[in-house]
Amino acid sequence: MAGHSQFKNIMYRKGAQDAKRAKIFTKIAREITVAVKESGTDPVSNPRLRLAMQKARGVNMPKDNIDRAVKRATGGDADHYEEVRYEGYAPNGVAVIVEALTDNRNRTGGAVRSIFAKNGGALGETGSVTFSFERVGQIGYAASAGTPDDLLNAAIDAGARDCISDDNEHVIITEFEDLGPVAKALEENFKAPDQVGAVWKPLNTVPLDAEKAEGVMKMINALEDDDDVQNVYANFEISDEEMRKLSDSAA
Repeated sequence: MAGHSQFKNIMYRKGAQDAKRAKIFTKIAREITVAVKESGTDPVSNPRLRLAMQKARGVNMPKDNIDRAVKRATGGDADHYEEVRYEGYAPNGVAVIVEALTDNRNRTGGAVRSIFAKNGGALGETGSVTFSFERVGQIGYAASAGTPDDLLNAAIDAGARDCISDDNEHVIITEFEDLGPVAKALEENFKAPDQVGAVWKPLNTVPLDAEKAEGVMKMINALEDDDDVQNVYANFEISDEEMRKLSDSAA
C-alpha cells in the first residue's frame, strides 16, 4: 500500500480475515465458472480460465474449490452470469470503476447505485470515467520472491512494461494482451504469482489526506462487500504517512 505506487488501487481492509477469504474464494469460483462456460476446461487454450486459476493459486484457494467451480460449469446447472461495469465518482472527485458478475442486473445495479449514494458518491454513465484509466495487466509477487533487479530483469525479458518494487511487494505491469504469456514466463522462473489479472490503471491520481481517504475507502469497502462485485478501481493516492494515520484511526 505504498503511496508512491500511483497506479495501484489502495486497499484498506478490516474485519474477520476468514470471512473475507471465503468471499474471495466465492468470487474467484464465479470467474472460473464463467471462463469454463465461455471457452472450455483447458487452461492452455482458455486464457481467461488460466488467469482465473492463477489468481486462485495466488490466494491459496483449495484445489477442491477450483474443481467444484469447473464441474459446476460443465454440469450445466451453473447460474448464468453477465459481466457488468459501473462507473462514477466517490467523494473528493475520485473516479471509480466497479466490475461485477451478476445473474440479476437490476439487483446489482440497484445495490451499486445505493452504495454510491449513501457514501456521498455519484454513479455515472458507462464511459464517464474510463478516460482516466487504461486497461493493463498486473502481476504481483511478495518481496521475498527475489530482488528488485531479479524481478525487473525477468519481467522485461518476458515482455512486461515495468516492475515496481518496494519493501512489501513487486508489481509487474504488462500490456493487456501480454498478461498471460508474461505471467506464465515469470511462473517458470519464480513461482505462481500472488496476484494476476487485468486491471484499470489510473492515468492520473487525486492525492488525499487520511480524513478524505477514509470516506473514499468506506465506499470502496462497501462495494467490495457486495457478492456480485468482482473488482473496484479508484484513482486516488495517499502517502505512507497519511496511510498510517488512517490505519491508526481504524485500530
